[in-house]
Amino acid sequence: MSGATATVVSPVAARIVVESRTGEGLASRATAELRETEPVFAGHYPGFPIFPGVCVLECVRRAALDADPASAPGTLAAVESARFSGAVYPGDTLQLALTWQHTGTAWRCKATATTSRGPAARVRLRFEPPGGAR
Repeated sequence: MSGATATVVSPVAARIVVESRTGEGLASRATAELRETEPVFAGHYPGFPIFPGVCVLECVRRAALDADPASAPGTLAAVESARFSGAVYPGDTLQLALTWQHTGTAWRCKATATTSRGPAARVRLRFEPPGGAR
């Protein structure tokens, strides 16, 4: 449908705070404080709440959009890779370190997510201009 816009609904209630940007916005740091009241914890999993990997991806996506370089497009085109290496629990602060690289018309965002216990995930996202122009 031409001219249609989509509303993005996030499964994550936490506020993502971009704390720093360096090098024309090509590197940044952000945090997300994951309170025990995060809606996803109620069903994931009862008696042993854990923050799902897809929610870690969502935190990275939101941080990337909030901290993107000025010329970076805002349309997520692909999750090129995601490796989860540690659990994220209620009460954790998810620390995100993002770096951007321009490749042709696309932008790649590489991110690491950590908690106080260590690494939680490594993610690579690709963003493209609106309409998927290549």
